Amino acid sequence: MNAKTRDKVATAVIYALVSVVVVILFGIIGNILVSGVPHLSWHFLTSEASSYQAGGGVRDQLFNSLYLLVLTMIISLPIALGAAIYLAEYATDNWFTSLIRTTIEILSSLPSIVVGLFGYLLFVVQFGFGFSIISGALALTFFNLPTLTSNIEQAIAGVPQTQRDAGLALGLSNWKTIRGIVLPAALPGILTGVILSAGRIFGEAAALIYTAGQSGSTIDYSNWNPFSPTSFLNVMRPAETLAVHIWKVNTEGIIPDADIVSAATSALLIIVVILFNLGARALGNHLYRKLTAAKS
Repeated sequence: MNAKTRDKVATAVIYALVSVVVVILFGIIGNILVSGVPHLSWHFLTSEASSYQAGGGVRDQLFNSLYLLVLTMIISLPIALGAAIYLAEYATDNWFTSLIRTTIEILSSLPSIVVGLFGYLLFVVQFGFGFSIISGALALTFFNLPTLTSNIEQAIAGVPQTQRDAGLALGLSNWKTIRGIVLPAALPGILTGVILSAGRIFGEAAALIYTAGQSGSTIDYSNWNPFSPTSFLNVMRPAETLAVHIWKVNTEGIIPDADIVSAATSALLIIVVILFNLGARALGNHLYRKLTAAKS
């Protein structure tokens, strides 16, 4: 077999493997959407969940999921960005940085149920936060931080060294070069890491069962006082997310339309993740063109 034939065979095998992955992906997403989208309605999106009768919605669960996502990213992104900049730009290659990277890899491979139990013992019990949004956000920060740090570090390290040299040659300090040249150039990769992390956060259930709780209190969306027990902004209230709601509905089996609710909630979860991905990529491309003056 000559080199040209081997190249064609290798290319065909690669395309076949990619096709298998695409078929599996579209099969899973398609099955969820086909089963759940017909049951989605404005009433389902804007009404409270019902524990014992049919016809409930997921208004509070949807808001709780988005609120937890935003709060977790606010906490974890600055930490991950700072750690990634240190590892990619300042840290020397020695045993200490190797230990840090090994620790990050170990933490990123921890099962979410372990992180949830850790969050329960530390934040719910030891710190006395109870089952609350802040407990869930802090637990998800531990769950999300290693992967986010690693992704951002790879994005920063992927910026060509010539761009750094050009900034330093212009008389810029190391920090100004990182801030004005390296980070804008690494923005697409950083955004990819943020999107992957956000998808994990939004769809997480196991860690939140032990930290954010399985049922939420009555939420008043007109109450903007974050210290009020009924305020939608109160981070000390328990919060049931979409993923936890799916698990709860299927395990309890109390409501008569449990299959419909779980199918519709699953479809909503997928749709929100897709919309978030598309929106984040569009915003990232816009910022990339603005910061780097790129035309594409």
